[in-house]
Amino acid sequence: MGDKPTLYPVIMAGGSGTRFWPLSRQLFPKQLLKIIGDETLIQQTMRRVVKGAPPERVLISTNPAQAESIRVQLSEWKDALKDSFVLEPEGRNTAPAIALVALELVRRDPEAIMLVVPADHIVKGQRDFDAAVSLAASLALEGLLVTFGIKPIRAETGYGYIKPNTKTVLARQGKLKGYRVGRFVEKPNAMKAAQYLKAGDYYWNSGMFVWRAATILEEIRRHQPVLADGIDRIGRLINQGGAKAAIDEEYRLLPSISIDSGVMERSNKAAVVPVSFRWSDVGSWGSLDEVATKDRAGNIVGGRVVDIDSQRSVVYGDRRVVATIGLLDMVVVDTPDATLVCPKSRAQDVKKIVDILKQQGAPEHLEHLTVHRPWGSYTVLEEGPGYKVKRVTVHAGGRLSLQLHHKRSEHWVVIAGTARVTRGEEVFELHVGQSTAIPVETRHRLENFGQDTLHIIEVQNGPYLGEDDIVRFKDDYGRTAAS
Repeated sequence: MGDKPTLYPVIMAGGSGTRFWPLSRQLFPKQLLKIIGDETLIQQTMRRVVKGAPPERVLISTNPAQAESIRVQLSEWKDALKDSFVLEPEGRNTAPAIALVALELVRRDPEAIMLVVPADHIVKGQRDFDAAVSLAASLALEGLLVTFGIKPIRAETGYGYIKPNTKTVLARQGKLKGYRVGRFVEKPNAMKAAQYLKAGDYYWNSGMFVWRAATILEEIRRHQPVLADGIDRIGRLINQGGAKAAIDEEYRLLPSISIDSGVMERSNKAAVVPVSFRWSDVGSWGSLDEVATKDRAGNIVGGRVVDIDSQRSVVYGDRRVVATIGLLDMVVVDTPDATLVCPKSRAQDVKKIVDILKQQGAPEHLEHLTVHRPWGSYTVLEEGPGYKVKRVTVHAGGRLSLQLHHKRSEHWVVIAGTARVTRGEEVFELHVGQSTAIPVETRHRLENFGQDTLHIIEVQNGPYLGEDDIVRFKDDYGRTAAS
């Protein structure tokens, strides 16, 4: 690795997708949305971090349910990211997720420095960002845990606050300076937040960190010994070639702790670099005001919208026309299967709607009707007891895994393009208007070997039609045998 420690960007991409519902879903969270610009938030994050490190050194912390969608979105770097995913079997908050990545990094490079960034934040000012990372990395070399401080622009109660100890400058680079953390305050009430804003010497905690992987593991051991013991057991299982099920079970037993409250607020090694780049965590529909382009009336409009005389509102239409008249400070978001209407001031309460949908077992909290895959996409057209109808789209040159289902049969009808079908020992072509049946427990595969996009209608029948009823035997995209 050489004498100089190496920077490894770590993208935290396990978001739940609640505050931007109905555009975001549990399996399609905010990081996968195009909030501003032509790229999604995770694509923007990836492009930002590879300015300072090659993509081969990027690690992505997420869960199995979201990994496939992330691979699709980061396909530009698919070869570099082949071995870059560190998967949590279930979410246990940021401290266990970071510890798991640090464990992997120490195995690869004992002197590794981690740049931890959320996948769903907006940062403007690449040069300022790179300078802040450079200064923070120099502090990390001294054994410090570094976070970036954002100058508050309002009395925000949803962020943690940091007060630097400005008596001693730990390091400087141009106009940037690094300080010891004098005080951490976790999400104050409105009165306290207003006081911190007026004082002028507090900063928002950005949730971005720089530290040596070995140092954060040491500090987790010092302040969260139960978590550290669990991570040690996981490390031993990995080194011994233990079964994935055993490793996953150990991870599920880890305490759920945030890295902020569990380590940063307790550590005497915490440092902060106040930064000048523009930053937003775009935590709700209401926060779009900070980052999105507005029309003359202050509206943020996207998709198929026809508006008359609305002001300071957010209006988004997906496929249908959304017509609005005379709205003031409102949010209207329409998708094919769900519509949100609320005052902008109540945008934070969208999470409560998602919680209610979860309690009801409603699918609208989980995923969209159209689901993207590495080979193309599928759209659920209709479903009911014992049946589901989909439109399946396969890109030119794409193919699904060789797979079977235990609970359902499938019937395929080609409506555009030419399909190559593997069914048991048979391999044959289907052209427009032709169809075939795939019985239960039959290995099968769908391929598009042509130059045009393949479209089929798929009718599923069976007592269970969930997406987890799948066993993969061969796959072009590195997905597990069963998922």
